[in-house]
Amino acid sequence: MRRGKEVKKVLRKQLKASHTLLKHEGISTASQPTKNLVVANGGLGNGVSREDLSAAMKQFGDVESLFMPPQKPYAFVTYRYHRSKNLLFIIKAICSKEVLVRFPEELALVEDFVSPEEEILLLAAVDWSTSNQAQKALKHRRVKHYGFEFRYDNNNVDKDKPLPAGLPEECLPVLHRCLQDGHINVLPDQLTVNQYETGQGIPPHIDTHSAFEDTILSLSLGAKTVMEFRHPDGRVVPVVLPERSLLVMKGESRYLWTHGITPRKFDLVPACETQSADHSEPNLVSHGGLTLSKRGTRTSFTFRKIRHKPCCCAFPSACDSQGGSSPCPPSQPSLPSCHADATRLEEEYVHRVYDAIASHFSSTRHTPWPRVCHFLSALQPGSVLADVGCGNGKYLGVNPQLITVGCDRSSSLVQICAERGFNAFVSDALSVPLRTDSCDACISIAVIHHFSTQERRLAAVRELVRLLKPGGQALIYVWAYEQEYNKQKSKYLKDHNKPQNGEKSKDKPEEGQEPHEEPSVLTTSHLDNNYIGGLKDDSKMTESKLSVHTNRTAFNSQDLLVPWHLKGRKTRGEEEFSSGLHTTNCPDSKLSPSVDTSQVPGGSSVPVFHRYYHVFQQGELEQLCIEVTGVEVQTSYHDQGNWCVILQKE
Repeated sequence: MRRGKEVKKVLRKQLKASHTLLKHEGISTASQPTKNLVVANGGLGNGVSREDLSAAMKQFGDVESLFMPPQKPYAFVTYRYHRSKNLLFIIKAICSKEVLVRFPEELALVEDFVSPEEEILLLAAVDWSTSNQAQKALKHRRVKHYGFEFRYDNNNVDKDKPLPAGLPEECLPVLHRCLQDGHINVLPDQLTVNQYETGQGIPPHIDTHSAFEDTILSLSLGAKTVMEFRHPDGRVVPVVLPERSLLVMKGESRYLWTHGITPRKFDLVPACETQSADHSEPNLVSHGGLTLSKRGTRTSFTFRKIRHKPCCCAFPSACDSQGGSSPCPPSQPSLPSCHADATRLEEEYVHRVYDAIASHFSSTRHTPWPRVCHFLSALQPGSVLADVGCGNGKYLGVNPQLITVGCDRSSSLVQICAERGFNAFVSDALSVPLRTDSCDACISIAVIHHFSTQERRLAAVRELVRLLKPGGQALIYVWAYEQEYNKQKSKYLKDHNKPQNGEKSKDKPEEGQEPHEEPSVLTTSHLDNNYIGGLKDDSKMTESKLSVHTNRTAFNSQDLLVPWHLKGRKTRGEEEFSSGLHTTNCPDSKLSPSVDTSQVPGGSSVPVFHRYYHVFQQGELEQLCIEVTGVEVQTSYHDQGNWCVILQKE
């Protein structure tokens, strides 16, 4: 009997994997063993590295190829022969086609540009200690939250000296080599040294045109990372920066493309990296064979030449000297008119934003909502719960007697879930890779209001219903247009005048009590009244354009952009934005429209991200659920500025 149960368990897993493959890859399974194998629950999407999986698979035979799709919880193995008869998950064929992406124009990467000995000397040249007490305090703050930063500057260059005064002498051999190899034709006079701990990054940006000359050199020391370059037409090129490599940004890659590093602890990198400038195809990045690379502590030396005249580059749309990006107001996105427009809007104003703000966002989401907890606590022990759009997983541990699994579109938030010990994976809420009729309950808290069309919001509800067993229940929360209901203001409106900039309150509201609550230091007083994220006030907006909402105020439209400010608790990348070292020449609107900078008291600037929302009017959520066949809305209610429903599958 015990053996029979084990066999049944394996067969259930096999059927589940077969269903997933057919639905998401169009691959059918075979009833008899072949040389092609799919490994379920063993992919890059759930933290399995290529090296670990390859070692495990070689125990069963001579591996011919290993294909690991990005962000998928499964992998494909092809054997020349295998010795085991117990390989049950077999597929008919694997079509793995490599995707080759060209580097941005005039971007060069030179691997092993400095030797290990030079690397040690360069790192030792940075004196992180200082006698200046203010600098010590600044360093301590940065150590705690987002690492180190140090700058060498000298605008008064002595032409008789081979190296501008103020830069470490240890940099001289590196810069002379850059001159000799033709990467630069004049020595830099500004150096920024940044240290990134594991999991830290920097938002997408372009270094200000008017501040620095054309060529920018970035030397990576200590550990490798992945830097993403984005073009105005939507192209994204991830570039692996190995330790001791030199990145040279000139022309289009320096002036037009944004570059940034996503904050995360693991990167997807080619299993066999062939990006070096010495390679026969230096401008190609292969996405075929990928593996996971754990980040370490990386120190970057960024060399620039300070500009003393206005920039006259060939990219006026992104140039602040030519009026293209000063102060770089993002273009006003319109309501989507088709499926393609909707996916682009959500990618830019939802997915990328939550990946960028994940750590800060998670720090404000620590207290579960009472009525959501009541729903979860009422479920029978052993019930299977799916949290679709789980964020940092704060609801996954509410009822320990449940079997819980979460999914979220943000890989950064899923990583936070994993660090907290929760089962979670990356998935779009419109296509969750779980078996139909497999869950006793589902929750969707503050998710569906991020879909930008009625059809996509309806599809999200249908997907929840698909996951439910007959008789299963789903709880849905969305942001309400009516923030004042039954003559009671929501907490969102009540907190409009709460203390700012570190002032203490006698009755401080608890952070995270609303899915959309901003941290207490983020108030509308930080925004320019006439310029909020680059968009004018609503009275000047055209009907098709999305307005920018003023935080803690009543809504005046259903489709809008809600700012998220990173002041108060910045990540490593945001500090570089506000420091002026990676200057806040916000890129052209098409490059990174969801992020801008806003002035705060004291003259510094902070990143402002814009998230798309569709706020629901009374009755709209119930009507959406009624359109789904086979469900009954059991109850609906208003909870602190949210419309909520509990529905049951028939």
